Amino acid sequence: MLLQQISSYYPRRSILLSGRIPHMYETVIGLEVHCQLLTESKMFCSCKSDYQTAKPNTRVCPVCMGLPGVLPVINRKAVELVIKTGLALDCQISETTKFDRKNYPYPDLMKGYQISQFEEPIAQYGKLAIDNPPDREKEIRITRVHLEEDVAKLKHSKDTSGDGYSLLDINRSGVALMEIVSEPDIRSSKEAHSYLTNLHSLLRFIEVSTANMEEGSFRCDANISIRPLRSNKLGAKVEIKNVNSFRAVVRALEYEEVRQRESLELGHRIIQETRGWSSVEFGRLLNETTATADENQITPVRLCELLELVENGTLNNNMAKEIFSQMFKSGGSPRDIANQYGLLQISNKDLLYDAISKVMENQKEAIADYIN
Repeated sequence: MLLQQISSYYPRRSILLSGRIPHMYETVIGLEVHCQLLTESKMFCSCKSDYQTAKPNTRVCPVCMGLPGVLPVINRKAVELVIKTGLALDCQISETTKFDRKNYPYPDLMKGYQISQFEEPIAQYGKLAIDNPPDREKEIRITRVHLEEDVAKLKHSKDTSGDGYSLLDINRSGVALMEIVSEPDIRSSKEAHSYLTNLHSLLRFIEVSTANMEEGSFRCDANISIRPLRSNKLGAKVEIKNVNSFRAVVRALEYEEVRQRESLELGHRIIQETRGWSSVEFGRLLNETTATADENQITPVRLCELLELVENGTLNNNMAKEIFSQMFKSGGSPRDIANQYGLLQISNKDLLYDAISKVMENQKEAIADYIN
């Protein structure tokens, strides 16, 4: 009912919200699952791997900090657990394997590269059966199962003045991480859900990982593309990074599937890119307040007003989140709430320049002090 009301008020989103999509195209999905292994120590050093319960930056050494001149030593247990996983997935186990160096310019990777596997993984060419109604199974091919190390963890926050800053906890850096890559054999978000739940159960059953999604022990990157029916050529893929719940994977894939199909219908070209997924603030507020979906104060009309303010540039995403929280509590108009808290952006450049000029004219001494 809520989706129907929003769709009628805001027709541009009717296809997205209703899930009605054209059947001229086929969805192609491949999944990359990262799973932390049940080892007592990290992948290449003797630091303990219990980073979740440890104080920040207490499980560190020169190796996992990436200091010059260190010598990483392979964790034998981690190799055994990957072999165990490969056998459970009916993979071929390589007689020889090697590690490669992947360079990433990310702030949570101190040494600027990740020790991983590419050319010669430990296990490859496997399969995993999923439920595929009515009354039959489907096999999803496994491309590879390989070993690598996890990265550190960034915590983003704001100080009392509202300025943002980030803190780095190195405890997770170097934890043994297994990656399981599927072939692009998945054709819907439901099949993706079945694949992930089956894989999750398997990994826990053979005791290679806790696979705890809340702690980040089981994470998924989803690759999705659209192509015309009966075509053998893959379309430009979009990668959705680090989705950490089954529900979020399904919702992210459903949203991206409709977005790509809608773009193709309008004659637009799909750009190969990486995207993130945030599960809309509504679920978070429900959890924080223990309210039910029917007990919030947001109406479909007010929600559409908020979406329009974001789309026309009046509000940015952070402002919209703050206003959404207030709407959840009071049910007020998003524009009124924005005015009340001074959150409306000035989109008129001339007006903005005039305001800046007046401030600078009245603060000549402060400007001179800054320049000096």
